[in-house]
Amino acid sequence: MTAILALDTSTPACSVALNIDGVVLEDFRMAPRLHNDLILPMVDQILEQAGLKLSDLDAIAFGRGPGSFTGLRISAGVVQGLAYGADLPVVPVSTLAALALEGFQKTGSNNWLSALDARMGEIYLGGYHVNKVAGSYEINPLIDECVIKPSVLSAFSTDFNGIGSGWCYEKELVSLLPALPEHILVDLAPRAACIAELALLHFSKGEIVSAYDAMPTYLRDEITWEKQAPRIGKR
Repeated sequence: MTAILALDTSTPACSVALNIDGVVLEDFRMAPRLHNDLILPMVDQILEQAGLKLSDLDAIAFGRGPGSFTGLRISAGVVQGLAYGADLPVVPVSTLAALALEGFQKTGSNNWLSALDARMGEIYLGGYHVNKVAGSYEINPLIDECVIKPSVLSAFSTDFNGIGSGWCYEKELVSLLPALPEHILVDLAPRAACIAELALLHFSKGEIVSAYDAMPTYLRDEITWEKQAPRIGKR
């Protein structure tokens, strides 16, 4: 049995999921500014629901960003503490890739331009091709993650569907595509369930880090994450 706990607090949504050999349990809540209060009780609740303890897990995954600076700090800090206390490896997962997987699961369409509103007139952007072969997801980056103003983007040569809050700039993004998207899912946020699915894929390839190295990805160069000894004990 492979069991991976996943967390995401990168947007106003707060979610926790547990992936046990491909069977996923999830608790997803839209909870702006309540992540600190909710995340650990949600972890306890989902582990209790599955009849597992932290020590029964194989790894802990988290949405490593990009996303809200405060939200990413919360999830990284919690994951560091939990993983350190239970001596577990960590699987960092791109929130933009998780969005692309969510789009694929909802529609069956393969190409996704994931975008999150980065404020200050910018978006976090990444492009992906998603597929499922022999029961396993495949996700391949087509456009590297970046933070950018939609107005300075060059035209894309690939057809994409759109997903994420960054599609509040729908007019600008659609004008760069060779054809109108079949789907634009602007109201969806990264989910721990999709992070858990991708984490199982990364874990099977050995793409893990230590608790100490579980760091957010901000994309903005001026933002840094200071590594600290985890301060949450064993649970």
